[in-house]
Amino acid sequence: MTRAPATLPLIEPSRERALWGRLTRERDPVAKEELVRAYLPLAARMARRYAGISEPFDDLFQVASLGLLNAVERFDPARGTPFIGFAKPTVLGEIKRHFRDKVWTVRVPRSVHDLIGRVDKAAEELATRLHRPPSVAELSRFLRIGPAEVLEVMEAKENRRPLSLDAPPTGENIDDGFVAEFSGGEDPGYDLTEDRMLLAGVLPALSSRERKILKLRFVEEMPQSQIAAQLGCSQMHVSRLLRAALARLRTVARERE
Repeated sequence: MTRAPATLPLIEPSRERALWGRLTRERDPVAKEELVRAYLPLAARMARRYAGISEPFDDLFQVASLGLLNAVERFDPARGTPFIGFAKPTVLGEIKRHFRDKVWTVRVPRSVHDLIGRVDKAAEELATRLHRPPSVAELSRFLRIGPAEVLEVMEAKENRRPLSLDAPPTGENIDDGFVAEFSGGEDPGYDLTEDRMLLAGVLPALSSRERKILKLRFVEEMPQSQIAAQLGCSQMHVSRLLRAALARLRTVARERE
């Protein structure tokens, strides 16, 4: 297991300037190694911020260390920018690429991806203050974003790694098998498939008037009084027509069977 330094070691400014000078002028590998070791606690802190259930700290520390190495190799002290200010975006970018390319199996929009780190950090800070997990409204006010955006981030986090159907199930009452064996259920529509096929075959035996009455009654679920008003006849006549159409359907169906 890789052990990360706990705190940023003190390095004399004169020593640091000398190391950067050697690295810039001579590409001295010894100077580069000493500078990387001096700033490893920065990589450790940033890795610890994003470590959790999906990725252990040790893996993220390795990723952050790679980002730190890249920052050391690219840093130009002549520009006057402090190294920490230059290194943080580089290390963070390496961590984000790791999550995007190696951890997440479901891609999310970049806007949501970038918000996830902010929401996680805000949740930790508010939980420390409130001594409980913050609500969506509290996160929304703290980050000055809409509650819908907070919920979208939470939903993205929950669904970024879909559960494999070949994975073993979880729970106390399931002994063996896979998730696929316990997912879904029988579609009740299957029981009606043969009936629908039979009905489609016998409907042409009815007159257009009979088919229309059956459609109004059983598809559009019209009461007989409304059917009678639409057809311009009495409700009793509609009732007789329905009985006759259904009887004809049964007769034709029996003959087809």
